[in-house]
Amino acid sequence: MQVILLEKITNLGTLGDVVRVKDGFARNFLIPQRKAKRATTANLAEFEKRRAELEKAHAETLAQAQEKAAKLEGLMVQVTQKAGVDGKLFGSVTNVDISEALKKQGFDVPKASIRMPAGPLKAIGDYPLKLSLHADVVVSITVSVLGEAA
Repeated sequence: MQVILLEKITNLGTLGDVVRVKDGFARNFLIPQRKAKRATTANLAEFEKRRAELEKAHAETLAQAQEKAAKLEGLMVQVTQKAGVDGKLFGSVTNVDISEALKKQGFDVPKASIRMPAGPLKAIGDYPLKLSLHADVVVSITVSVLGEAA
């Protein structure tokens, strides 16, 4: 299916690009999230009319993300979990736990923007993670997992 992107999407394209994606990706994610529209002639004409408005909104969200990134850069977040004597956690620290810890520090970061390439954290220690606040804005933070006696 061909769609018109209404915002920049990592590894897919930028605002206004007409790209071919799988039908399920378009129907289940891009169109319901209002990130894209079907590439019909009527939608292309409507997009061209609204292009300046969409570019302005995109620039505003980018500026907000960069402002938030300046505050978050290099931040240390501490998460406490029950752990055994060998330093392994009973359970794990997930992006939900990290999002809640950031919220306690006054930063509203959605759990979907927390990148954990190695999966959930399962041991005590310091872990560098990336937050993807925008398609163009990625911030590095450190998550310190502390053990609590079981």
